[in-house]
Amino acid sequence: MPTNIDQNVRTISWSPPVFIALMAISLAIWWAPLTSTFALALNEEQYTHILLILPISATLIFLDSKADWKLDRRSDGKSSEPGVGASTTLASAFLVVAVFVNAIVRWKLHLSWDVQLATTMLALVLWWIAAFLLCFGLRAFRLSLFPLCFLLWMVPLPGFVVSPIVGFLQQGSAASAHLFFAAAGVPVAQRGMLVHIPGLTLEVAPECSSIRSSAMLLVTTMVVAHLLLRSTWRRVLVVAAAIPLSVAKNGLRIFTLGVLATRVDPSFLSGRLHRQGGGIFLLIALGAIFLLIWILRRGEAEKPKLDPRAPLPEKIYRANA
Repeated sequence: MPTNIDQNVRTISWSPPVFIALMAISLAIWWAPLTSTFALALNEEQYTHILLILPISATLIFLDSKADWKLDRRSDGKSSEPGVGASTTLASAFLVVAVFVNAIVRWKLHLSWDVQLATTMLALVLWWIAAFLLCFGLRAFRLSLFPLCFLLWMVPLPGFVVSPIVGFLQQGSAASAHLFFAAAGVPVAQRGMLVHIPGLTLEVAPECSSIRSSAMLLVTTMVVAHLLLRSTWRRVLVVAAAIPLSVAKNGLRIFTLGVLATRVDPSFLSGRLHRQGGGIFLLIALGAIFLLIWILRRGEAEKPKLDPRAPLPEKIYRANA
């Protein structure tokens, strides 16, 4: 006996061939800025994190793809997902906007090289996100919203944005180093970027701002918080905590170098700990992040999380004979 509803529901597959074609088109259009961005990431420490963004985002999307991204459609061809037509129109419009912005910036506007690169890369990321929405639909887009937005980290910040960040990290590192010395009972005075202790004056130069490890800490924290926490406010709290931690870890590094140089051996100021020791203090900061996540996870409700991808239970009513 046929049922009143959902007997004739069928699914349609994704559109991977179309998506692959759109990705190939994007490489043809944006090949020069994409290669320039990767070259920048290989040669400039403040952009090293860019090398991690694409593989991380692709991995997260792949994990999401194990869920059901297929759209339910009835036998009359109408999708059971609301707003599919609107999302297709929006995605198509964004594709056009991305190409238009890229063309205007590269051939019409006279911008500095770093601003031009940032804008064209932003247009490329917009193309990728719009292509995903167009090919896989609104439901898949919502499920993969974080890794898609995470692609924005591939946009290299222009110099007028990086300079204030470096200045903030310099000032914060000097201030936190001052606090560490004071807490340890070491006589200390601070004047701007200079930290004076008995027998030594430490200068927090721009190259000592630890911007690379700070970016790595923030990127890693975002991914870990997304994977291990459920509630949005807890994720935001952990990511926000990574900012002062990025400053504190560099202050701890300066404090450690100062103590070792004055009480053990002055060669520590030019040794491997000074040149390559950022990873050690990055691990310390990550340990603090994981501790905070562990505390916040204990506060989350123990009731099972509802999977938005799971189908809702349905009642089947048979027609009366």
